[in-house]
Amino acid sequence: MIYLDFFMALLNDMFFSMIPAVGFALVFNVPQKALKYCAIGGALGHGCRFVLLHWGVPIEWATLGAATLVGMIGVHWSHRFLAHPKVFTVAAMIPMVPGVFAFKAMIALVEINHSGYSVELWGLMIENVLKAVFIVAALAIGLAMPGLLFYRRRSVV
Repeated sequence: MIYLDFFMALLNDMFFSMIPAVGFALVFNVPQKALKYCAIGGALGHGCRFVLLHWGVPIEWATLGAATLVGMIGVHWSHRFLAHPKVFTVAAMIPMVPGVFAFKAMIALVEINHSGYSVELWGLMIENVLKAVFIVAALAIGLAMPGLLFYRRRSVV
């Protein structure tokens, strides 16, 4: 029964992450044939992060793993459909952008401005800013990882 609840939560998470991926793909003028792959990439990335978070991995590392997975799949699709990898990957990364942490940091900053300095508000703001920054960095590194591994002219070692 607990596995069914987890599976349903995972499907819910993956389904609702497809919506912003397709929405931003439309904003970025992705070709119509590639929209379904953007949706699948967004669902796989967010689903991978959901599973890693369920296993106890911190959100920053879970985001790095999910972004790397989306980047690798995007490279595979780009070879298969002869398109640039960014066509598939950038819109798929959008559902993992840390909007909640950035919002909480800004709210804490507004509260500090409104009511004055307090250690609790300052700590809350710094914690949320750092989480947001590290998640965005994980997205950028995960997006760049396939290029670093597959398109190098020199060997890694």
